[in-house]
Amino acid sequence: MKVILRLVALVLFLVSVAYWGAAGANRGWTKTRVPVKTVDEVTGIEGVSYQEKFVPGVDFLAVATAGGIVIAAVSFLFRTKPAAQTSNEQTSNH
Repeated sequence: MKVILRLVALVLFLVSVAYWGAAGANRGWTKTRVPVKTVDEVTGIEGVSYQEKFVPGVDFLAVATAGGIVIAAVSFLFRTKPAAQTSNEQTSNH
């Protein structure tokens, strides 16, 4: 169980860093809308409109990392199973 939790924590961390990097590695806060410059075809005036888009920021990375740390910390609550004794060790103890 310990190993599974630690692997889940590692996968969560690696996937979140990969997603953050692939989505643009935004070093600011997470954005749900991004500004897009538009130019009016008739007048030529530039304007700004907003497009719905999820861009993860450092807060996304921090929460995912904290989640991985919590999962890894929970793995320390489980005890390791004692090693099984072989038949030679059992007979020599008598």
